[in-house]
Amino acid sequence: MRVATDIGGTFTDLVYVDDSGVIGIAKSNTTPPNFEKGVLDVMEKADVQSGELSTFIHGTTVIINALTERKGAKMGLITTKGFRDILEIARGNRPDLFNVRYEKPEPFVERHLRLEVDERLNYKGEVLSPLNRKDIEECIQYFKSEGVESIAVSYLHSYVNSAHEEETVKIIKELWPEVFVTASSDITKEWREYERTNTAVLNAYVQPAATTYVDKLDRELQKQTKSDQRYIMQSNGGTTKFNNAKEAPINMVESGPVAGIFGAAVLGELIGEKNIIAFDIGGTTAKCSLIENGEVKVSTDYYIERDSRNAGYPIKAPVVDIVEIGNGGGSIAWIDNAGSLKVGPQSAGALPGPVAYGLGGTEPTTTDANLLAGRLSPKNFDYDVDMDEVREAIQTKVGNQFGITAEEAALGIIRIANSNMLNALKLISIRKGYNPQDFTLLAFGGGGSMHAPALALELGVKKVVVPIASPVFSAWGMLMTDLRHDYIQTYIKRMNELSLDEITAQWDEIENHALRHYVDEGMTEDKVEFHRFADMRYLGQEHTVKVPVPVGKWSEEDKRDIIERFHTLHEKNYTFKLEDSPTEIVNLHVTAFGKVPKPVIAKIERIGTVLEARKEFRAVYFEEKGWINTPVYDREKLPSNKVIKGPAVVEEKAAVTVIYEGQQLHLDTYGNIIIEMEEK
Repeated sequence: MRVATDIGGTFTDLVYVDDSGVIGIAKSNTTPPNFEKGVLDVMEKADVQSGELSTFIHGTTVIINALTERKGAKMGLITTKGFRDILEIARGNRPDLFNVRYEKPEPFVERHLRLEVDERLNYKGEVLSPLNRKDIEECIQYFKSEGVESIAVSYLHSYVNSAHEEETVKIIKELWPEVFVTASSDITKEWREYERTNTAVLNAYVQPAATTYVDKLDRELQKQTKSDQRYIMQSNGGTTKFNNAKEAPINMVESGPVAGIFGAAVLGELIGEKNIIAFDIGGTTAKCSLIENGEVKVSTDYYIERDSRNAGYPIKAPVVDIVEIGNGGGSIAWIDNAGSLKVGPQSAGALPGPVAYGLGGTEPTTTDANLLAGRLSPKNFDYDVDMDEVREAIQTKVGNQFGITAEEAALGIIRIANSNMLNALKLISIRKGYNPQDFTLLAFGGGGSMHAPALALELGVKKVVVPIASPVFSAWGMLMTDLRHDYIQTYIKRMNELSLDEITAQWDEIENHALRHYVDEGMTEDKVEFHRFADMRYLGQEHTVKVPVPVGKWSEEDKRDIIERFHTLHEKNYTFKLEDSPTEIVNLHVTAFGKVPKPVIAKIERIGTVLEARKEFRAVYFEEKGWINTPVYDREKLPSNKVIKGPAVVEEKAAVTVIYEGQQLHLDTYGNIIIEMEEK
């Protein structure tokens, strides 16, 4: 049995596929700070028996939570003499340009714990000053006296030559074996000193907590299975073994959300939809990502806590291009100082949760609003819902502020939440030059199917897909992933001066390193597949374009094709091309996939009638329409390819689909709900 679990802010999800191809799902409450308990709870709820587990894949929010909540280790930084303050100098291109009170992000490591050592390389990686061992010994003594738990090492130009960083780590381990150590060159071989240093610092910051968490989970899983096929989802859309995850936990910063994005690409290929906007609404956040021609976009220009007023913290690690906002089922509705209604980013979480849970929550949430508006039914909750209490909370906290009824206030909360989500969808599409009408909206997560049809009407999207197992689709996506590692090496060469033998040697060196990595993970060479990319730009430019390039030895014709492909992609991304300008490579990027067996997705052929699937009629409150007596259907009983016209509600375990007047839906041959505009 293959099992995937995904820890979210509110729920922990599970999907399994047994040897006969049967899919099962389960949800359980997330259990901070002992997250592994939530995993064991959901496995018990799904009745996953000890000994049946052959493969286990896990996605987690532990890393991003440790960063955003500042619950990492006390740490120190060792860097090149003269570069102690690189984290505070940061970048000058601040986002809020005219704010005279703008403050740069505060470094995760205090200044007195940022120490310098005598060593220096030039930009070619040649040694200008040898590493001074005595300086390192003094750093260790000081860190010990300050109670440091983890150390980051980042030297100038170590992305070209990592010898000094490797020697420093060796000395630290020799003199202080129990401390955690991160060398920047072990995390990334990409240039940009500030970004690379910050990435090493953040990795060191979360490493103790990540190691403790992974070890605790691993010990519990060993009681469940003797198989060593235990993997953790990475931010690049692939998986890695538990031990590798402990060494570079920063690669798990978006571990959970990206699995759903990758799953959307896999499902899109299966149903013939190459252009997809993947849209995931959970209990705490809403996430979206754009997939073009079946390609999940991965970038190393990732930031946490970045917005229009804050520069955030860069992470030079491969992360799926994703927009995330603090709006989900548990997002709290509140009134700001100007008297405006807001929804999120604060969340009620799993405890106390929405008012409807009856666990002590007093603040109205999006879930409470959907319940009062009839979109959700109290009969489908795991708790005894007191509707009077829900109505009172919405009336008191929102309705009374505007002199409206609780139902009108609930609809207001839903519309504000939808507006926030709509902005996120525009950021990933319109703001990047894509027309959302050319894409299919694939909605998943506990709230995705409830909000997506309304958002599709706003965006003009003609088709919405609600996949099978939609409430736990991120976990489903993990079952479809391969092992994946990205190797990025800064390599600045002008294309007209490029030696074919030299570039071949560089590619071979990276790929041979990747093969050794996979062999250490127990993967045979025939199961490893390489994809190559070159980050290219016009001479004198700052920004680059990622260009797919051929595997194997290049020819002069390949060079010409690559340059032409760069011109085309540059025009697509930036609306212009300069065909007479020289071009250059900045980074070489190898994505290495370790292919693993995946479950076969079986077709579903359901016979019957729409009437047999209808559960009841329920009053649902719609915008501009008021209360409408709406048919409610059971997704598990919907017949294949039979059309249902809106307004209508389709219920399933842990999710609800709401379609509007002018929309219609049917179940396809794989069990996915397909929502389209009614034919005129």
